[in-house]
Amino acid sequence: MPGTWLMGAQTQDADTRDDGAARAVLLGLRAGSGDAADPLDELERLADTDGVEVVGRLVQPRDRPDPATYLGSGKVAELATMVADRAAGLVIADGDLSPTQVRNLEERLGARVVDRTALILDIFAQHARSSEGKAQVELAQLAYQLPRLTGHGTEMSRVGGGRTAGGAGTGVRGPGEMRLESQRRHLRRRITLLRRQVQQTARRRERTRLRRRRNQVPSVALTGYTNAGKSALMNRLAGADVLVQDALFATLDPTVRRTRTPDGRPYTLTDTVGFVRHLPHQLVDAFRSTLEEVVDAELVLHVVDASAPDAMAQVTAVHGVLYEIGARDHPELLALNKVDVAPPGWMAALRTAYPDAVPVSALTGEGVEMLRRAVEQRLGS
Repeated sequence: MPGTWLMGAQTQDADTRDDGAARAVLLGLRAGSGDAADPLDELERLADTDGVEVVGRLVQPRDRPDPATYLGSGKVAELATMVADRAAGLVIADGDLSPTQVRNLEERLGARVVDRTALILDIFAQHARSSEGKAQVELAQLAYQLPRLTGHGTEMSRVGGGRTAGGAGTGVRGPGEMRLESQRRHLRRRITLLRRQVQQTARRRERTRLRRRRNQVPSVALTGYTNAGKSALMNRLAGADVLVQDALFATLDPTVRRTRTPDGRPYTLTDTVGFVRHLPHQLVDAFRSTLEEVVDAELVLHVVDASAPDAMAQVTAVHGVLYEIGARDHPELLALNKVDVAPPGWMAALRTAYPDAVPVSALTGEGVEMLRRAVEQRLGS
């Protein structure tokens, strides 16, 4: 089931199936009109990855969100009916919500409301295995949570200060402070500690990369949209045993393996975290030390899921993240993966759009030798 961070302690046990999965309604906006693909398809995959059962969808044609409730008032009423009729305890928005929007929607819907960023952060939290990954995810969560801290009722009661019976306030008299501010200070201290941990990891990674450069071992970084098949392709190219799952964000911790080009030259191959449309900037910041593996690579091997109907949009999303971390101008080789299941028409369109890309199947091995040769050529002599 979804993590407690996403569900919230007050609703964690409400409106769930017998197997513990939360029931959720998805909501989103569609700019303009026309026959555009449903913007909630990917959000439903994310929800499924997080153990959430989607029991309804609501999309409003609207160019920009309502500042108070994200949706228009009529759609909010429609959403409230859907939530009640389908016994949903969770509503997930395909976009970023302000604290005001969350509060207003929760009051009108009677359900927990989260946005896309919170959902992705919860998925990362459940998939983090190493101490490094857990620290990075927690840092991203706290950076997201800090500006959204709000207080209601007793949460805003003062802590310490003031006069109390029997002199209990002795030594702590004064204006007092809000419990909310105490919580903020605690989060800031924790963020500072986590940043130090992440910086220590970054320094260790940098020393490792310096040793590789001194030994003149070039590096190739596997990157791409989540679930594009990067780990499976790494296993093919480097004879590795990286975990392969048909799931979003299965790989969070980078894996480095040493391998050789067909002519015998050594190089390192690094499997990195997958990207997604609108990857939360908190995650990009927190995982910057991990993503430095891409920044410092001599070649970015960009793996594309050729069987995805929105493959070109995924390429654009990955390029956006590469630009954000300073790696957009790096030498890049596209590998069109999953050609064994990609419709021929889609493959033809991708080959036209990306004529230098190498078609490959990490599952069957088709095109892998051609990809090895392409990597060899890009690395040069």
